[in-house]
Amino acid sequence: MSLVHAAHDRSDHTSAVHPAGDQPADGRRTVRGTVGAYFALAKPRVIELLLVTTIPAMFLAGREIPSPWLVLATLLGGTMAAGSANALNCVIDADIDKVMNRTRKRPLVRDSVPRRGALVFGLTLGAASFAVLYLTVNPLAAVLAIATILFYIFVYTLVLKRRTPQNVVWGGAAGCMPVVIGWAAVTESVQWPAFVMFGVIFFWTPPHTWALAMKYREDYERAGVPMLPVVATPQHVAKLIVVYSWVMVGWTLLLLPATSWLYAAFAAVAGAWFLFYAHGLRAAVNRGVQTRPMALFHRSNTYLMIVFVALAADSAIGLPVLGLPF
Repeated sequence: MSLVHAAHDRSDHTSAVHPAGDQPADGRRTVRGTVGAYFALAKPRVIELLLVTTIPAMFLAGREIPSPWLVLATLLGGTMAAGSANALNCVIDADIDKVMNRTRKRPLVRDSVPRRGALVFGLTLGAASFAVLYLTVNPLAAVLAIATILFYIFVYTLVLKRRTPQNVVWGGAAGCMPVVIGWAAVTESVQWPAFVMFGVIFFWTPPHTWALAMKYREDYERAGVPMLPVVATPQHVAKLIVVYSWVMVGWTLLLLPATSWLYAAFAAVAGAWFLFYAHGLRAAVNRGVQTRPMALFHRSNTYLMIVFVALAADSAIGLPVLGLPF
């Protein structure tokens, strides 16, 4: 998400499963290889990150540990929705995946999954996600999941990705939706803390994705995808990474009225830690020395995990909330 994440093709430089085209010498696909190829279509490593944000959102929604069955049903439906969006993205982007070193191991590029099979797989997962969420969670969560899939495919993948360097800024909204769905699963509504959590991930996405794109700039350029590092100077990219990082850290503090001192402490310390490295990247770029954008990329994952785990712990312990100052 794509519930995705997400959705921004950031998990494909390695594969979490067996090589997608696991075939014997005579060309016949093994059952294991076929299953692995379809599994890879769903981009499971992206889904892992999305689930890290969904569960804490459910904790915060009730300020307690939610029903394990509700969590399981929400994660199952959300995983299916994310897998659907990711698989459909692979179908649409098969042409550019062939020319990018980072994505050449995707199943459609290796011909280990037929294009029609991938399309049916993606559509089936999407329908199944709606059914699971509608029947076991609530209709609002189901509708939000389908809306997220549609946004990721039709707005991000088909319109924004190949046309504007702002692709991951606005398209990243799809990757923010798991927290909203998690909140809706518990409350059957969408309230202001859900929108704040949405904003945290929204402002986190550009620094996270642009750091990756700095590393794979030549890949994106070869594929004709106008990621910001392709069309802008490294200095400009590093500056915007710092700007978005500051907004992201400040945005996490908007959750203070719904949390306690525990979350506040972790959010502040983790924010300062991430800003230190974001400024370090910019300083290295401005000095013209060798940079390590992937270090910031991996730290962004750690940062997001710390913030949302703190949310979950804060809610599970049930400490008194700070409340509004007025």
